[in-house]
This record gives sequence, structure tokens and C-alpha cells, in this order.
Amino acid sequence: MMKPILLLLPSILTVNPPLPSPDGSDFIRTSCNNTLYPDLCFSSLSTFANSIHNDSNRLARVAISLTLSDTLHLVSHLQNAYGNCVDHGCDGPTAAIIKDCSENLKDAVDEMRDSMKQMKELVSTGSVQSFRFQMSNVKTWLSAALTNQYTCTDGFEDFHENGSIKDDVSSSRVDDVKKLTSIALALVNRYADKAIP
Repeated sequence: MMKPILLLLPSILTVNPPLPSPDGSDFIRTSCNNTLYPDLCFSSLSTFANSIHNDSNRLARVAISLTLSDTLHLVSHLQNAYGNCVDHGCDGPTAAIIKDCSENLKDAVDEMRDSMKQMKELVSTGSVQSFRFQMSNVKTWLSAALTNQYTCTDGFEDFHENGSIKDDVSSSRVDDVKKLTSIALALVNRYADKAIP
């Protein structure tokens, strides 16, 4: 007696293919693969998957917002570090480097706020030329924010004081913010490339 033909098929052929995740996490992972830091991108943004879904604009805005929030925390941390430095009599150059870094990051905050505002005001029904101009503004401000973050860490290049301040500010906290800004810029670029015909 012949066995039914279905029994002869490998079991893998009878399994349904996986469906895309309804919360958008697959979309976020795919988008993050286009950044310089895909793992950090996904781990940072996947917690917002339920609100992002498959929306490139929303993903870019969440990335900017997250970077802005982290930068604001860093500015606050630096202001405390500056106060502690002055209170404990650290030398003038050390205090100046911390203060300069804080000022650079405040400029970066302003630029990220401008880029976020522009992203919220994008007119999808406007002309392609208008959209390109708006996106150019967003990219310019995010690039300027990244430049200010690099300027902050450049101040620590010749820093010969206590290594803990340099490591705390330059090597970890500011580097993390720089990576997040780079991710946001990459996601903005990806959104612009897909949105412009």
C-alpha cells in the first residue's frame, strides 16, 4: 500500500514561515543594520517597538529623542562634575575642559531640539523640493550636534589629570552619546532616502 505523499515530504516544508513581528521589532532590526552600531541601535530602540511599528519617520524621531534625553543627562552630569571640581580645588585647566565640554554639549542639545522640531513639522503633502530642504536641515543639525560632541572629547586629548574624570566623561558617557547621534543621523538618512521618490 502506498503511503500518502504528504508523509514523504520533509517536515520543514509543512511548517509555516515566520511572520513579521507585529510590534515592529523586525523593522527596527533591519533599519539598525544600516547604522554603524547595529547592536546598540537595536537594544536602544527595540523597547519602543510598540509605538514605532513600521514607521521610518517615527523611528528616526524616537532615535533623536533618545539621544537628546541622554545628552541632557550628560550635560547635568558634567555640570555636577564641574561644581565638584571647583569645590575640591582641581586645577584651572581641568575645570576649563569640563566647562568647555558642557558648553559644546549644550549646543548639541539645541541642534537636536531643532532637528526634532523639523522632523515633527515635515509636510508630506508639500513639494519634493520643500521636503528635501526640511530633511537637509535635520541632517545639518544632527551633523552639527555630532561635531560638538567630538569637540567635547577633543578637549580631553591632552588631559593629564586624574584619569577617572577623562574616562568617565570622554571614554564612556560622551562616546555613548556620539554613537546614539550617529545612529539617529543614519536613521534620518534612511527615512529621507525612502521618502523621496
